[in-house]
Amino acid sequence: MRITVDEDKCCGAGSCVLVAPDVFDQRDEDGIVVLLEPAPAAEHHESVREAASVCPALAIDVDEAA
Repeated sequence: MRITVDEDKCCGAGSCVLVAPDVFDQRDEDGIVVLLEPAPAAEHHESVREAASVCPALAIDVDEAA
């Protein structure tokens, strides 16, 4: 699994951080997503998928094949 985020799309809702805090964080100054782990361990895959699905801005892309 490989994750990319589009900071320009991010609206700072923080849903990703709540669902997958080991993979995502937010910048203090504006709340924009920070990707902590672009290739997370298998134990985080389900939470990453959920984070991508609940992102209101659709700013998280998950490449399952990578």
